Amino acid sequence: MSAPTLVILAAGMASRYGSMKQTEGFGPHGETIMDYSIYDAIRAGFGKVVFIIRADFATAFKESFEPKLAGKIKTDYVYQSLDKFTEGYEIATDRVKPWGTAHALLCTKGVVNEPFAVINADDYYGKEAFEQAYAFLTNECNEKTYSILGYELANTLSDNGTVSRGVCALNENSYLTQINERTKIYRNTTGQIVFEEQGSEFPLEEDTRVSMNFMCFAPGFIDLCESEFALFLTKQGMELKSEFYIPFVAGRFTELGLGQVKVIPTNAKWFGVTYKEDAPGVKASIHQLVDSNVYPNKLW
Repeated sequence: MSAPTLVILAAGMASRYGSMKQTEGFGPHGETIMDYSIYDAIRAGFGKVVFIIRADFATAFKESFEPKLAGKIKTDYVYQSLDKFTEGYEIATDRVKPWGTAHALLCTKGVVNEPFAVINADDYYGKEAFEQAYAFLTNECNEKTYSILGYELANTLSDNGTVSRGVCALNENSYLTQINERTKIYRNTTGQIVFEEQGSEFPLEEDTRVSMNFMCFAPGFIDLCESEFALFLTKQGMELKSEFYIPFVAGRFTELGLGQVKVIPTNAKWFGVTYKEDAPGVKASIHQLVDSNVYPNKLW
């Protein structure tokens, strides 16, 4: 059995952050958040990393990552663009916004043919989470059993604005029953975590398990993304800002009775860069991990 693959979602436009945050340096020697994720994946046992990027920054991206990863892990590149998998569907001609994370993953069709984990480029997930993912992918993952690394909601908020999270509903055996993408989560003026929808606030518990887009799948999930994307385009292809999310497709996997999604609770430390104002805190957190010898001072 081949080692699992790590798929990194790095094609986002970073509109809220205001720059190409995926390649910004946060470590002592300019290491990116992705560098730490890849480092954790390598020491957990992953055999390949597939980057989903935009073609227009492919050259700069490869020049940054290929020299330091050569001989350490196999690499491959996939390009997400608005035209992929849209042939035959009516779509808005003036759309600029990417189709979303599940479409990005769909773009790996034919490239990823083994059990894989998928993560965001701009999130730090923690060493333990990669160890948990590797254990699941090598021991439990199959076409009827996928998983989501479930982080505590209270540990995933930003002090600088609202966040989007896949909110998980679980059964008594910790399997996913439903996942709802909430696009505007924050602490309100009373300190309660809420999500906002149509101008109203709805409370969420501090320990609600949420998806941070660290998920583990067998390759058949990519085929499900393809069939669900066709339905998405039929319903929402003319909308300028509609998005096709991985958590939505994971939810459909359970709704259609195709199998189960295990929610693996993780206490791994998470932090991320949603807004430019988050950057100093992320840098301080990484330097603290280096000072604690979780990572070497110079990663590569």
